[in-house]
Amino acid sequence: MSSASTGTEPDPEQYTVPDDRAGGPNDRRAAAKWRDARVVEVAHPAVDAVVLRLAVPERVQHHPGQHYVVRLRTPDGYTAQRSYSVASAPGDDLVELFVERIEDGEVSGYLADVVEPGDELEVRGPIGRWFVWSGRTPAIGIGGGSGVAPLVGMLRHAGDLGHVERLRLAVSATTRARLPYAGELEAAGARIALTRETGPHAGRLDAEAIGALVDPAAAVYLCGSARFTGAMETLLVDAGQPAGTIRVERFGPTG
Repeated sequence: MSSASTGTEPDPEQYTVPDDRAGGPNDRRAAAKWRDARVVEVAHPAVDAVVLRLAVPERVQHHPGQHYVVRLRTPDGYTAQRSYSVASAPGDDLVELFVERIEDGEVSGYLADVVEPGDELEVRGPIGRWFVWSGRTPAIGIGGGSGVAPLVGMLRHAGDLGHVERLRLAVSATTRARLPYAGELEAAGARIALTRETGPHAGRLDAEAIGALVDPAAAVYLCGSARFTGAMETLLVDAGQPAGTIRVERFGPTG
């Protein structure tokens, strides 16, 4: 997940979560501070993406669905920052971020093309209290493109808890090569729809596919572009999923 930043200081309440609270005000204040994280691993799963694994000093344990802000600073003091969802489970020693390289993107281009292991990045987080899942209750995750990243964090958390059956996933991308964590999602039995590819996963997440996921007792975590999430939310409600159970995280390219 990536989004534009206004450059203003966030509301401290963004650093709280609604359930499974791991800490109080001290943790929230700590999460709001900028830190110099060390880049431990860099992987390029596709030509337009990078996976960064970071060692964050005095890290506050995140909840699946939260995100970090990454800030870049030039020698003349100019800064640019973007938010990226955490793809690692809370129990992981490192914070894993999936970054899609956006054309003319100030931050994503640097992270994808320049950053190497050993570099340091300014980060702040974890952030978010709406789009989080404790892993204790049934959930449905629906993601489009890089919007699958927070769902992968949820999947890994469910695996650590030994309850992968609590999370059902449906994801969409143009091709398998452009689907983040494709192998991991396939192994987990996610419903995969590839809109520009032939083969067993060819197709779209249509009314039938979404209708098969509907569960009024489950929370739905929907992440992707505004167009994708809007279409999926309509299909969910039309199929009988209560609107109040649907949590949406929208993102869009930023220049």
